[in-house]
Amino acid sequence: MMKFTLPEQVNTALKLLLENGFEAYAVGGCVRDLVMGKMPNDYDITTNAMPEETEKVFEGFRIIETGIKHGTVTVIADGMPLEITTYRIDGEYLDSRHPETVSFSRNLKDDLSRRDFTVNTLCYNEKEGVIDLFGGIEDIDRKIIRCVGEPDKRFNEDALRILRGIRFACSLGFTVEEETAQSILRNKDLIKNIAAERVRDEFVKLITADRIYDNVSRFREVIEVFIPEYGALTGCEQNTPYHCYDVFEHSVRSAEYIENDRNLRLTMFLHDIAKPLCKTTDEFGTDHFKGHAKAGAEMAEDILRRMKFDNNAIKYVPFLIGLHSERFPVSKTEAKEMLRRIGREAYLDFIKVRRADTLAKKDPHSKDEKIKNMLAFYEAIEKNGECWNLESLAVNGSDIKELGVKSGPEIKRLLDFALGEVIHKRVPNDKQSILNLIEDLTE
Repeated sequence: MMKFTLPEQVNTALKLLLENGFEAYAVGGCVRDLVMGKMPNDYDITTNAMPEETEKVFEGFRIIETGIKHGTVTVIADGMPLEITTYRIDGEYLDSRHPETVSFSRNLKDDLSRRDFTVNTLCYNEKEGVIDLFGGIEDIDRKIIRCVGEPDKRFNEDALRILRGIRFACSLGFTVEEETAQSILRNKDLIKNIAAERVRDEFVKLITADRIYDNVSRFREVIEVFIPEYGALTGCEQNTPYHCYDVFEHSVRSAEYIENDRNLRLTMFLHDIAKPLCKTTDEFGTDHFKGHAKAGAEMAEDILRRMKFDNNAIKYVPFLIGLHSERFPVSKTEAKEMLRRIGREAYLDFIKVRRADTLAKKDPHSKDEKIKNMLAFYEAIEKNGECWNLESLAVNGSDIKELGVKSGPEIKRLLDFALGEVIHKRVPNDKQSILNLIEDLTE
């Protein structure tokens, strides 16, 4: 019998339910992770206790009626929130997301049979060990994602499961079992019934998984349901000295090559979105994509707005996309000018973006020296405390005012001019030297 160490709060909750004559198990993703040797992020509990019976068992605890009509009670056990849900049978689904009715059950199989994938049906308590009614452990061993029961039914009940299945395959390093995969492709348009915010959240989890290329490639038609612009990337060849993939394969591979930060993954996933629109071919058969970064930034902003992303993503991701084809700074002075123009965060992210972009090309190390130099320039600037922004300039607005300059825009102009002179080493970053320069300008 498999034995796992559960958090004390989870064990306490399970024991209290068992001692009061009820069945109770940790269930779902937490048990899947334990079986795979991973540490779960959170724990859910399923029980045959009715919601009011659950509340009575935990009457000495803080209780939040999270989803009482669906049988879920949140119990705060020594600071840990535990969602405890009664076994249930879902009624008919009319909106591809929520059951019209929910009825409670005393039978564990009733509850597990309504769940999405076999790997998420595993249950556990210390007394009985792992309960596996649908072959979840075998599917973990085979590294496959398989629907519980009939796939078409599962996806028609909740269309978000289409994306969840792909996401689990990406995050776990699994493949989707063939019958389930065919059902995903067959039912992909059901995603149109799901709120943009829910699609967005699942999509972000998908593209920030460790391994995305194989499954995103297999299910690219699903992505095209909510990002139809992506359809033009497949088969858009890049006949250049630098590329070996079409735009789709290059984009997804480059996304996998960058760290799994949301904004960086979105940047790489969308960085060449405008290439099909900007493509031209010269008389020698070489393809060119002039202006694709700027056009891509505009298209990405439209996509992110449509998917209801927050303002941070809507502003920053297109900004990085617009930058991604810029040339590297070739001197410390150029690096300072770039830092001045785009800021520290974007400068460092530009390095990551260009590295990921290059890794998905024909010669993945062609830009290594330029990337290393760009980072070395930054490190030297930081180490030496060299001036590249107004915050590090030896004078400020108050100093300029003391020279008799009253206009805010004029003060800003003079500060920007002084910063440029310091960056280009035409004047030292010394207060008196800079003030002397400004005095000469204002006389």
